[in-house]
Amino acid sequence: MHHHHHHAHHHQHHAHRHHAHHHAHHHAPLQLGRAFGWGIGLNLLFVAGEVAGGWWANSSALLADAGHNLSDVLSLALAWGATWLAGRRATERYTYGYKSATIQAALLNAALLYLALGAILWDAVDHLRHPAPVNGPVVMALATLGVLINGFTAWLFRRGQADVNVRGAYLHMLTDMLVSVGVVVGGALVYTTGWQWLDPALSLGIVALVARGSWGLLRETVQLSLHAVPATIDVAAVRQFLLSRPGVTSLHDLHIWPLSTQDTALTAHLVRPGNPTDNNQFLRELQHELQHQFNISHCTVQLEDDLPVMGTHGCCDEQVA
Repeated sequence: MHHHHHHAHHHQHHAHRHHAHHHAHHHAPLQLGRAFGWGIGLNLLFVAGEVAGGWWANSSALLADAGHNLSDVLSLALAWGATWLAGRRATERYTYGYKSATIQAALLNAALLYLALGAILWDAVDHLRHPAPVNGPVVMALATLGVLINGFTAWLFRRGQADVNVRGAYLHMLTDMLVSVGVVVGGALVYTTGWQWLDPALSLGIVALVARGSWGLLRETVQLSLHAVPATIDVAAVRQFLLSRPGVTSLHDLHIWPLSTQDTALTAHLVRPGNPTDNNQFLRELQHELQHQFNISHCTVQLEDDLPVMGTHGCCDEQVA
């Protein structure tokens, strides 16, 4: 019971500091609200122009680019909403707050992106089978506008790359800019050569480029949603760090998981025999080091005099110093 008292005291003290940390931590993404607003507004206007121009110019590449830009608008809106939710206070029911909304939004964005790619692929194959004349100058003009809009939006998200949502928005906009450059080149080639198959072939290239560029994000968001240890944290290094703390003879039940796309939590049982009198100081220093060395912002550590009987905690992962 003595060590449980220490743990409770530490956690109460930690909760106050932890809240202050989160307030500062989420402030940076919230400052990107203007960037989200500009990105959504500009891209919605551009999508409307691309759809109208694509139908008029009979360009599948332009319609493909419009479809992808529309998915980016939805992606930006979801990421913006999740970032806002993550900044809200915890409640009696949602004791961790709404931080995991950022993970769910990122996962949903990845799924929506691949659905959009499927629609683009279908349209491109249809145009390859039934080629039709394309209005090259219209395609080139709209795609050039796309280079400017997507380039500007990507520039707005140049900061905040640590958050997978912001990084996803940045990569989507950067990809769109490169794709628009490709559409300009394709439009020029169709106009000069008369090879109508180049336009749908370019659409297939767009699908391949975006699918490849988004695979890493999809994999990372799936891992986060399954509570995998964040890729930036070395579990072996954390375990070794805990075992090297003064007085620690072994540890068990070490768990590390993401609370959001930015915040990481840790729980562990440390065996520190001999009833040491410096447990409070030990826990304060431990929390500080975990935060600064591994960016683990929420830690819960239980100190024990000796190892419990195997099975009482469901633990089978004892590590001895």
